[in-house]
Amino acid sequence: MTETDPSLKPPLVVIAAALRAERVRAGLSLSEVARRAGLAKSTLSQLESGTGNPSLETLWALCVALEIPFSRLLAASRPPVQVIRAGEGPAIGSAQSDYRATLLAASPPGARRDVYSITAEPGPQRLSAPHMPGVVEHVVIGAGLALVGTADEPVELGPGDYISYPADVPHLFRALEPGTRAVLVSEHS
Repeated sequence: MTETDPSLKPPLVVIAAALRAERVRAGLSLSEVARRAGLAKSTLSQLESGTGNPSLETLWALCVALEIPFSRLLAASRPPVQVIRAGEGPAIGSAQSDYRATLLAASPPGARRDVYSITAEPGPQRLSAPHMPGVVEHVVIGAGLALVGTADEPVELGPGDYISYPADVPHLFRALEPGTRAVLVSEHS
C-alpha cells in the first residue's frame, strides 16, 4: 500500500466503528483485546478512533482476538445488486509484501463465506498466522503465477488453477510473476 494513492488506504472510519462495536459486543476492554492480538493498547485505541494505518496482519490479529470473520471490519450495508470495478473497493495492504486484499462480498447472516480480490507482486511472501478454528480458504489464480497453501506444503499455481486449504494453520501466498491476481474465498463457521 502506498501513502500517495488514496484509493489503497483502508476504510478507517468503517474499521474504527466495527472494532469498537465488536469489542463492546464481546464485553472486552481495550487492554484485553490488545493483549489477545499481541498489540499495544495505544495501537488499538488509535484504530478505534479512526487514526493509524493498520496492516492486513494487524487487522487479522484483531479478528482472531475478537473471534470474528475479517469481513466484519470492512462490510458496510450493501445494496441487492452491487458492482465493484477492478481497482475499487475497500483494500487492505500487507505489511510483509506487495499484497492487497479487497473485500468483494461479505457473508450475510447465516452464510459462512467472504470473497476477496487479491493483487500481488513478486517479493516477500505473505505469511498468514492461523485464523479462527475451522476456517478454509479457496484460491483461484486469474493471472500470473503464485505459491499458495499451507506454510509447510505450498503449491505453485497458474491461471485457472484452484487450491483449497485449512487456514487455521500458518499459510502463505507469494506472487512469482508480476501482475498476479487471484480470487480468495474464506469459509468460516
